[in-house]
Amino acid sequence: MRIGQLAKSIGVDTQTIRYYEHQGLLPSPDRQENGYRVYTDKHAQQLAFIRSCRMLDLSLAEISELQSYQDDPHQPCTAVNDLLDVHICQVRSQITALQALEKQLVSLRANCNSDREVEACGVLAGISEGSVHQR
Repeated sequence: MRIGQLAKSIGVDTQTIRYYEHQGLLPSPDRQENGYRVYTDKHAQQLAFIRSCRMLDLSLAEISELQSYQDDPHQPCTAVNDLLDVHICQVRSQITALQALEKQLVSLRANCNSDREVEACGVLAGISEGSVHQR
């Protein structure tokens, strides 16, 4: 299949496929005499795997590492579990940071009601006064 067909079947952009090839996550396909890339079902499976990993917010490095484990399927999956445990910790940290940001935004929003004019806007004043704390 050609790149457009592959992209459509997996639901990604053709540039994304080229990017993953360039990053080494997707092997370069064979080319026809006219220069068109020819993708196989294996490319589609690998691209679907990459897409699923990206939906889990895994980094390209993490995806590459997972792919290396797939290439050696008879090893214990301890390393896979460790990778996911680290990622879970990162997600939890992001959640905590986002919850703190939410509290900050709610507090800032409480400084203003909609009956004011912009020159008396409590939100803008709060931002200008530096009441916004860096995360």
